[in-house]
Amino acid sequence: MEAESIQSLTPLLQEVDRWHEILLVLPLLVALEAVLSADNAVALAAISRRLHDRSRQETALNLGLLLALVFRVGLILAARWVLDFWPLQLAASSYLLWLCGRHLVQLAAGAPQVQELTEAEAPGAVTASMASVVATLAVTDLAFSVDSVAAAVAVTDRLPLVIAGGVIGVIALRLTAELFIRWIELFRHLETAGYLAVGLVGLRLLLRLASPQLELPEWALLSLVAALFVWGFSVRRSPGPQCAEELPAVEQPVEQAVEPAAPLS
Repeated sequence: MEAESIQSLTPLLQEVDRWHEILLVLPLLVALEAVLSADNAVALAAISRRLHDRSRQETALNLGLLLALVFRVGLILAARWVLDFWPLQLAASSYLLWLCGRHLVQLAAGAPQVQELTEAEAPGAVTASMASVVATLAVTDLAFSVDSVAAAVAVTDRLPLVIAGGVIGVIALRLTAELFIRWIELFRHLETAGYLAVGLVGLRLLLRLASPQLELPEWALLSLVAALFVWGFSVRRSPGPQCAEELPAVEQPVEQAVEPAAPLS
């Protein structure tokens, strides 16, 4: 009788154990995604700033991350194959290192970080710019996902949990990227700090591919990224000349209103 009772309770115990794992592992995966996506958020914010207009930046982020979500779920479903497919890891690391290197070269050459669209450009050029930014956002997140998915799969082999963590991570990435768009406008070194962090992730992927023994440990990578962000937030941009130019325009009508009163005396 006792054996039959235990057997009848087995499905219930398995269900309790499953929910216990979900409650423990899912917050860990979400926290892991949040920590590993800080540099990703800065990179996506810097890429979306190429559009200049705030509404177009938000549209590009929405479309780019929606496409990135599809790529990320596909990457998770094929994780076992992807993590053993070295050409994809090499492509991801090379792309991240190229992003970092291109920014540093442009910075050293004194080139503007954001290319403004002139009024003479045709509407087709504007559309192409939007499409290129959306594609760049999706590919950049995919390159970062190779590292984050490898970390998530190391925590648990339950694909629904990893997918749930990835979806929540993309939503958090969308919110933080919008914050970083504003912060990049306020802090002088934040964009460069983000690209340097991108380079660190690319270097880590390359070292993992070349020799797992040379791979940067998690604590070392996070410490370096944290140090870069401390430097990135260290210097605020000085106020632009726009405020100084607006001041005479406000004072001028006051002076004109006072001048006609002089002949009355």
